Amino acid sequence: MLITDPLFYLLAIPVVLLSGISKTGIPGLFGGMAVPFLALAIPPLQAAAIMLPILCFIDLFGLGAYRGTFDRRNMPMLLTGLAIGIVAGALTFSYVRQDMVRLLIGAIAIVFAVNNLAGWAKRRPPAGASWPRGVFWSALSGLTSFLAHAGSPPLMAYLLPQRLDKRIYVGTTVWFFFASNYAKILPYAWLGQIDTVNLATALVLLPLVPLGVKLGVMIQGKVPERLFYAISYWALLALGVKLVYDGIRL
Repeated sequence: MLITDPLFYLLAIPVVLLSGISKTGIPGLFGGMAVPFLALAIPPLQAAAIMLPILCFIDLFGLGAYRGTFDRRNMPMLLTGLAIGIVAGALTFSYVRQDMVRLLIGAIAIVFAVNNLAGWAKRRPPAGASWPRGVFWSALSGLTSFLAHAGSPPLMAYLLPQRLDKRIYVGTTVWFFFASNYAKILPYAWLGQIDTVNLATALVLLPLVPLGVKLGVMIQGKVPERLFYAISYWALLALGVKLVYDGIRL
């Protein structure tokens, strides 16, 4: 048995395609917005449960496209923080209000994006990898990803100021969220968010994943680096505004 509401699929088909494009093209372009869009037709928690298997499948294609491509200085820091954030999310899931999580992470995204789009951050040299900052931002990413599927802004806030080569940057985010999404499977099952209806619905949508991923890789390969980062900051700003709006509205 699966969801049969036509409105759901009218929303879900572009959501899955855009999720694949975001994952391997320009991270943050659509990240964090899949659940709010699907929540127009189904409950938010059900939307999150359906998206998790889809994101895990997208991750496999992302790893194929960015095999061995990630920043080796940052990855140990990011995975350490991620583990902390996932554990914190699993332990606090039943107690934390998701609207407050959205407000917090949306505010961070807006401040960070405006700081860069206004040119204030350009006066500083590129940031370097840092254990304290890397663990803090990746832990926050793991926590918000678990609680509200909005892990992109904290990770972008840490990685974007380093001005990495765009392929290294995308590859690092692909590997990070591969680890994040697969780490959430058992806790989500333990919390009762994965059932046969949600899994069956996710399976119906999986064939769209390869097309979205392929489009994302094509976009990333053709966008000049300066434009790539400009789009990333604007995407981060839009995501921040959306999260703040959702936090206030809920």
